[in-house]
Amino acid sequence: MSTFALVPDPDDPELTRNVEGCDHRGQAVALSVVVERPLTLYLNGTEVVTLMTIGDHPELLALGFLLNQNMLAGDDAVTAVDYDGDLDVVVVRTRSESSYEQKLKRKIRTSGCAQGTIFGDLMERFDDIRLDPAAEVRCSWLQSLFLQIGRQPSLYQKAGAIHGCVLCERDRPLVYMEDVGRHNAVDKIAGYMHRHGLGGRDKIFYTTGRLTSEMVIKTVQMEIPILVSRSGFTAWGVDLARRAGLTLIGRARGQRFIVLSGGERLVYDLDFAKAAGDDGGDLSAAHKIRTDRSATSDPC
Repeated sequence: MSTFALVPDPDDPELTRNVEGCDHRGQAVALSVVVERPLTLYLNGTEVVTLMTIGDHPELLALGFLLNQNMLAGDDAVTAVDYDGDLDVVVVRTRSESSYEQKLKRKIRTSGCAQGTIFGDLMERFDDIRLDPAAEVRCSWLQSLFLQIGRQPSLYQKAGAIHGCVLCERDRPLVYMEDVGRHNAVDKIAGYMHRHGLGGRDKIFYTTGRLTSEMVIKTVQMEIPILVSRSGFTAWGVDLARRAGLTLIGRARGQRFIVLSGGERLVYDLDFAKAAGDDGGDLSAAHKIRTDRSATSDPC
């Protein structure tokens, strides 16, 4: 039985539509494509941003966006989150005013696709966050997570052109979100965590997207100590991960992965000699260095 509390719904007719075209032979085809729609976010009556999104879970996206932009603090009292589907507007109301007007003046744009933005003072909390040094991640957990996530029906499998993010605990995937921008998928999970009172200190975050500075910053702000991706790294993403003590695992496919930060959290509990034949070749020597957490030599 699946352990997911929330998963994508590829059968939702609002999220995809069929488009007719032709293939390389000139033959007619009908292709399922992801729908993009604007969502305008208001905080206490003032317009903040318009995001391009697939449109599912707009309330969670709004909450997570404001939290990850430091426009809401974790202890701010949210009194209402109202969504109007006809206007494509979501309004987040709090008991007291925030300082978001000043933050908007220092807006900068990142490498995130679609409407990925952060603010000039986003790093104010970054250096104050202490990720759990006792957290660990086992290779067997990663292998199990990859299998469970890969088998879960998704919009990516149906239509492509989309990113996915999954909140996990040990070898259990909990919340799976997708969107046209990976930053939106992250923010939906942040909104879910806030709404359900979930902490990040014992969690693992999986993403299909690149391990950029934005992904690292948002993961650290959610106080999640381990970030995993099937994609690659950016140099600033690695630098920030090392600065925050975040375990950063990329190029994760099958039995293979690369760790560029926080390698002390890795527990290599798989028999790689047997596992190597399962994914088509030998694992690199870097994957064989640590056999337990007591090892003293760790290039990560």
